Amino acid sequence: MQYFMTFDSPIGKLFLSSDGEAVTGLYMDVPNSPLAGSAGSSRQAVPSPLAAAAVQLAEYFAGERRAFALPLSLAGTPFQREVWRALTEIPYGETVSYGELARRIGNPRGQRAVGLANNRNPVSIIVPCHRVIGADGSMTGYGGGLERKRWLLAHEGMPQTKDGFESRATWHPKEIPNAAAKA
Repeated sequence: MQYFMTFDSPIGKLFLSSDGEAVTGLYMDVPNSPLAGSAGSSRQAVPSPLAAAAVQLAEYFAGERRAFALPLSLAGTPFQREVWRALTEIPYGETVSYGELARRIGNPRGQRAVGLANNRNPVSIIVPCHRVIGADGSMTGYGGGLERKRWLLAHEGMPQTKDGFESRATWHPKEIPNAAAKA
């Protein structure tokens, strides 16, 4: 069974989904999401993954949380899941380019594929795809809209330039199996 709830945030209403065991989705634009027409379909008690997500999102938006600790169940290809895992390693208040993220997962020419996987991230904010920007610091696509991406990066204290955000990355991803073989 799928469970849904809404969460009012500074960037608008968020729609969360869960399978009862883990968070499966966080959507910003309901008309374009799998939740369209479903937001009220499950009015049973909120399962603990959704309740925990709501608490942690409130803490994030209040500036009290920098990383999420939630059970996630994300449907995607192995490559998409690899990209999403790498996104969770980008620290709060830091950004990387699509090309740099591709290099860090062992696919140095895969920036477009990384961008496509980023676009398919089913739990934005929790898996922080907003922290990926253009190589020149420019604001690039974001499923929730560029204004939301700007807001999220500013909320995390990213220095703005006239054309976007300053690229700032110091993180080093955890060892990825077979990354050397892909390089």
